[in-house]
Amino acid sequence: MADDREDVYSKAVRAGKRTYFFDVKSTRGRDLYLTITESKKHTNDDGSATYEKHKIFLYKEDFEKFLEGYKDAVAEIERLKAGGDFVQREEPRREDPHGTEPGPTEGGSRYTDVDFDDLDKK
Repeated sequence: MADDREDVYSKAVRAGKRTYFFDVKSTRGRDLYLTITESKKHTNDDGSATYEKHKIFLYKEDFEKFLEGYKDAVAEIERLKAGGDFVQREEPRREDPHGTEPGPTEGGSRYTDVDFDDLDKK
């Protein structure tokens, strides 16, 4: 049986060791839905890589409730951080043997090494 779903839009967001994929698709009946996929690369002892993936399907009738819940959760995180009860975890600084990694004050925000092999896979 052929897959009649159509890919309408795709956006990849790289965040440290994870990549998030936001994919808008349409059903055979031309309804739209969103899949959100979290992909995290794991390197095996032999040097090969595997990807751990988690996927959420979000249907149009749930968009507003999902967004409302997301906004509420983010607002609560900001409230808790502002109260000083929780602190943001900082990643340990990695030494750059080439001296090309910007420091905390040069070049804005820091970056981490990310392998984008999973961007070509669906």
